[in-house]
Amino acid sequence: MTRTIVQTDAAPKAIGTYSQAVDIDGVVYLSGQTPMEPNTMELVAGDFRAQAVQVFENLKAVAEAAGGSLNDAVKLTIYMTDLNDFATVNEVMATFFDQPYPARTTIQVSALPKTADVEIDAILKL
Repeated sequence: MTRTIVQTDAAPKAIGTYSQAVDIDGVVYLSGQTPMEPNTMELVAGDFRAQAVQVFENLKAVAEAAGGSLNDAVKLTIYMTDLNDFATVNEVMATFFDQPYPARTTIQVSALPKTADVEIDAILKL
């Protein structure tokens, strides 16, 4: 088994005791990304759509650092503080992925780090 840590400055630095991603023999586990801008480490300004776009941009950057793309995703988990934004996250996601889409779970939670409205993690198969 080969274990490789994936890190990129194009996505926010870890704000806790975790890596941006871990590659185990071509299966890449991406840690949850929140809508933080990599350069400022602050939440992106704007509404839920702006936050969702930033989360997918962050995931894209980590996927590319691992040598893949979001289209290599086989599973996503989306955490949202309000499921009323479900349609919006679907619209934004469709701009970052080609069909067929990965498997996915969407969960409403009471709170996310830094008061974000959305966080997404992913599993890629390279």
